Amino acid sequence: MKKSQLIRILQTFDKKEVRELRKWVNSPAHNLRQDVVDLFEYLFSGNHLYSESCLQKEKVFEAIYPSKTFSDAELRQTIHFLLKVVEEFLVYNEFQQDQVRAQILLAKAYRQRQLPMLFHKSLNTGRELQERYPYRNHHHFENEYLLQFEQYTYLSGLGRDVPLNLQEVSDANDVAYLSNKFRLGCVMLSHQAVFKSEYDLNLLDNLLNYVENNSKYLEFPAISIYYFSYKAITEKQNTQYFEKLKELILQHGHFFSPDEIRVIYLLAINYCIGQINAGKNSFFRESFELYIDGLKKNIFLENGILSRFTFGNVIRIALNLQEFDWVENYIKEFTPLLDEKYRDNYERFYTARLHFERKNYKVAMQLFARFESDDILMSLHAKTMLIKMYYELDEFIALDSLIESMRTFLQRKKIMGYHRSIYINLITLTKKILRVRPGDKEKINRIKEEIANTEPLMERKWLLEQLEKLA
Repeated sequence: MKKSQLIRILQTFDKKEVRELRKWVNSPAHNLRQDVVDLFEYLFSGNHLYSESCLQKEKVFEAIYPSKTFSDAELRQTIHFLLKVVEEFLVYNEFQQDQVRAQILLAKAYRQRQLPMLFHKSLNTGRELQERYPYRNHHHFENEYLLQFEQYTYLSGLGRDVPLNLQEVSDANDVAYLSNKFRLGCVMLSHQAVFKSEYDLNLLDNLLNYVENNSKYLEFPAISIYYFSYKAITEKQNTQYFEKLKELILQHGHFFSPDEIRVIYLLAINYCIGQINAGKNSFFRESFELYIDGLKKNIFLENGILSRFTFGNVIRIALNLQEFDWVENYIKEFTPLLDEKYRDNYERFYTARLHFERKNYKVAMQLFARFESDDILMSLHAKTMLIKMYYELDEFIALDSLIESMRTFLQRKKIMGYHRSIYINLITLTKKILRVRPGDKEKINRIKEEIANTEPLMERKWLLEQLEKLA
């Protein structure tokens, strides 16, 4: 049973949820089977839910049916019924999270039962909750549309001469649709850039033109933030769009839920990274400031956990700005917020990276020697630093061997998107620099020009520094 869907779900429950689920399972409104209750109690007694021996089917069956002969079919049926009860509990909990939507559905039920006083009471309660809702994101505007539409449905049933709120319904629907469409468009563009996927954005271009000709929609942060994010992504050379996006994030970020504002910050940061990869080093500082602001506001934490990818991205940006003391303090402060299974490895890797940037190559190499990871990009980062250390220590035989093994690895990993191009470009240009004779200005200038025009390229600054040493 240990790999069953039921067990995987129940292992995610905290103590409070278990208490609430116990009430649910024992309620005749949700469950009439005693064997389902018995199975629930068995799984949550002792450490049974996490014990492989306790989850053996024969042992579970004996606990539920002590006087019966083992029947796999009967046990599977009981598991099925408990799973359904648990799923209904999860749906109910999710439903309860949105009190506005609950009042709208209650108002609908009263309308259908022709109870106008209760209908108005529920709809007014929904409106009050809508006003108190802390966010002004797409979800807020979707509920606004549903409130207006439920009011329209009620009014339309009163008679032909009753004034209808059709304009309000239409306006609310427009804002809800535009905010959601622009939000999704930005996420699609961002994913497309990283993973080289191709998406059909359908009506988005027409909607952009429509909003530009009807600027009233840009008064809604749920639209304007994504509008300027989309324009920044699609018109990279016009940095005014990014500046406006950053301004809106700082002014109106509190209108978005933690999950959504995290995505918005990452859209802005990804724009900066794209500019950095294009050689615009001023965006190191821009992305660093966005990260610092997000860290102060705990935006990057999910259930109290900091993503290992965000943890590493912050350090790479800070090291490029030579914020060495800041990085040292950051590693100490934020490593405990990583998922436990990544903490030691990531602390070791980025401590090594810090020593590398401080030119403590001996210490860095010792730490890398103890580093093991299945993360492809992290392994490539480690190899990149080894390339730089081998080069600067004149260990050219080791460097040449590393470059060739890295090239072979990259040729096999063709699903890496633009990351593959970054590292192919790095090793190609490094090989060309290795073949340059000191003082060969013609060749040095030719490679400089190639470095300047190569995209994407992550180590542009370092490559140019090596050429300067040969000039």
